[in-house]
Amino acid sequence: MPMETDTEINTETGTADLIARARAGDHNAFRDLVQDHSHGLQVHCYRILGSLQDAEDALQETLVSAWRNLGEFGQRSSIRTWLYKIATNRCLSMLRADSRRPRIAAAPPEPAVALPDPTGAGDAPPWLEPYPDVLLDHLVDQRPGPEARYETTEAISLAFITALQLLPPRQRAALVLRDVLGYHAAEVARMLDTTQEAVSSALKRARATVDNRLADSGGPDGSPARKPDTAAEQRLVARFTDALERGDMNALIDLFVTDVRLSMPPAMLEYRGVEAARRVLAAATFRPGYAYRVVLTRANGQPAFGLYLADPHAGVYHAYCFLVVTAAGDRIAAMTSFTTDVMARFGLPRTLPGMEG
Repeated sequence: MPMETDTEINTETGTADLIARARAGDHNAFRDLVQDHSHGLQVHCYRILGSLQDAEDALQETLVSAWRNLGEFGQRSSIRTWLYKIATNRCLSMLRADSRRPRIAAAPPEPAVALPDPTGAGDAPPWLEPYPDVLLDHLVDQRPGPEARYETTEAISLAFITALQLLPPRQRAALVLRDVLGYHAAEVARMLDTTQEAVSSALKRARATVDNRLADSGGPDGSPARKPDTAAEQRLVARFTDALERGDMNALIDLFVTDVRLSMPPAMLEYRGVEAARRVLAAATFRPGYAYRVVLTRANGQPAFGLYLADPHAGVYHAYCFLVVTAAGDRIAAMTSFTTDVMARFGLPRTLPGMEG
């Protein structure tokens, strides 16, 4: 019976030499062997784990494992596939070990202001973190295979990452490997050490959950929100920034779709609809005497903003929160507010100088 081989047989010039040198203990050769895959592996781990910090830990453990076990690499598959198998199983091991459960179970910090009652329990998990677009810019290994069902931009959006976190770990891994990275079902089965039938069953359940969640978090017509064109996004960003810096809550509300979602990890609460959004913004954002500066960045392929609150006594603006906006054309379908802990990841300072009198 012939040996079963992966479809991505490694044909890169010089790879065999790098493998031989790395097996002989050459750290520089190993670095050259894996460097084109590191960013892609980090994004992969982030999709499964939902946390950039956890993804970084999983990536480091993946590379350590690959270095220690390079002698077991038989070149039946590509280095890329072998690394993704290690990374996937490292993520699954982290989830099985409950290494993140204490952080999930911990009570979220008390908000700085009293918030109105939410409209429901949100599904954004407490560990959810935004992913800086600047890291995506350095992503070399981002082209999905022919079996992918999701576009690269959709597969990094907060809505998609949140939907993945609703899945059991192995369903999550199977969907990412098959529908995001585009591996064939047989390859996914080998990477997860299971059968094609098990993969097909897991995918059926996972796709139903994710597709329903994406449809529910979309634009006014109920379809999944797509990345707006550049002109529409620029107009939306300009109007959003202007409304916040002028303190005009009505102008901000006018940007929301009727069924807008507001969520605030780590609190698993959700405010849905324009009137609920108005109440929470009045309580937390547009308070008497509050004045803001906004710094634009990008997260998860979406517009993101560092929001800074004026301190009239110190003459500076202090970091207040980090907002990620899901656009539906020139409107806002969802807004996720993160704590200031994530801002350093985006190169944003704790304070801004230069309050105007």
